[in-house]
Amino acid sequence: EGGMTQIPLQRTILDLCGGKQGSWSKPYALAGDPANPPYTRIVVDPLAFLGSDARLFPSLTSATPRKPSEFQDVRDLPQIHGILAAPVCTVFSGSGARWPRSDDEIREALALVDACVRLAYVLKPVWWAMENPVGKLNKWLGDPVMSFQPNDYGDPYTKRTLLWGNFNAAGLEAAKNPVPATEGSKLWRGYGGKSERTKQARSITPPGFAQAFCDTNP
Repeated sequence: EGGMTQIPLQRTILDLCGGKQGSWSKPYALAGDPANPPYTRIVVDPLAFLGSDARLFPSLTSATPRKPSEFQDVRDLPQIHGILAAPVCTVFSGSGARWPRSDDEIREALALVDACVRLAYVLKPVWWAMENPVGKLNKWLGDPVMSFQPNDYGDPYTKRTLLWGNFNAAGLEAAKNPVPATEGSKLWRGYGGKSERTKQARSITPPGFAQAFCDTNP
């Protein structure tokens, strides 16, 4: 307990809050020659790796209290090439705007967002990006760099998503090649429940967008 995630020496992509599969960073894991891949990735999410939490990274979680000296120092990490962050959106999402939120709920959600921004600030990767569906997060982060719909990149459904960060937005915009949204909105058609399963299904990064991001932000 309380150890540090081991980071390989290849160009490393840090996938924060990426769920069990790390779907946004997956194209980087598949890029290039499998025998000599140009990228490696670390998915920091309790679903992907029990004990990992972006708020504590690079330390793992611990069931017992620790002295400050027992926490790992983020400045000791090797160079991180890119950061992808998809903090939990339930509290901020426009689809849940009709439900009042307590201060504690907002603070808890913002703690994860703040951790992602903090890691980008400290680690200074070549590029970084954070996504969240249209909702209330811009009240705390300001205007996003850009927005997209999954069908802009070949996935035939809608779920307008905002992007903040420092990345090749112009290239990503130019890569848009829209298809008809024949499956409608992912927020409502079959994914509107409150269960953990439907929340995870809604949060999966569209594969077409993930590939386009990888192609335009090497």
